[in-house]
Amino acid sequence: MTTTPQVVVHRTKDEMVRATAARLVTTLVAAQTDRGTASVVLTGGRNGIALLHAVAASPARDAVDWARLDVWWGDERFLPAGDPERNETQARAALLDAVPLDPARVHPMEPSGGAFGADADAAAAGYAAELDAASRPEDHGPVPSFDVLLLGVGPDTHVASLFPELPGVRETGRTVVGVHGAPKPPPTRVSLTLPAIRAAREVWLLAAGEDKARAVAVALTGAGEVQAPAAGAYGRSRTLWLLDEAAAARLPEGFRAPPA
Repeated sequence: MTTTPQVVVHRTKDEMVRATAARLVTTLVAAQTDRGTASVVLTGGRNGIALLHAVAASPARDAVDWARLDVWWGDERFLPAGDPERNETQARAALLDAVPLDPARVHPMEPSGGAFGADADAAAAGYAAELDAASRPEDHGPVPSFDVLLLGVGPDTHVASLFPELPGVRETGRTVVGVHGAPKPPPTRVSLTLPAIRAAREVWLLAAGEDKARAVAVALTGAGEVQAPAAGAYGRSRTLWLLDEAAAARLPEGFRAPPA
């Protein structure tokens, strides 16, 4: 089921990041109150990592029971373990190493040179199997019903490592794919597919800066998901576009909602 996107516009990137950090803490605490545990899918990029820094600095950080949080990734650069360009490496430095997570509940994608060697497609299949093993009957599918799935939006409308017109964005059967020939370096990546993204209860798309304005407008005003992958990213119960004024600059006035 497609959920109608809610667009929240903040004055600046810093305000957007701080407000989203507060929103994330509140949402995870509510999920843990309801079900005992919570799950989040992290994203990389400048806004995704800035968000994790803001959570780390938040006075409300410890309201989350970090030991009862499952951490997944939406995509990863297929690079060696510990490479500074890996989303996992950046996330650990920004937040994960500073909170008492249960290591068994942290699920990074395999690096190149890891269990699957140089085979990104095998690494993708391995992550799909891990997701499938974590899903429960009530999830009604091969991936868990993530509480929050975070996505950055690229200037070309890509989300995760699903780029316009490339095979990954057309995938309807698999939940995770190897990505080859990505137009943004590094060219080899591993990514959730749109069906896996849409298993999440809530999908939050983050964009800030003038360079994202065209992508935001294209994705929210009727583009197809093959040409604009961000248009195909939505949650089962909620889809939030969290923007600053610069990224929202090309949206028709009717799309804009006040911060909440």
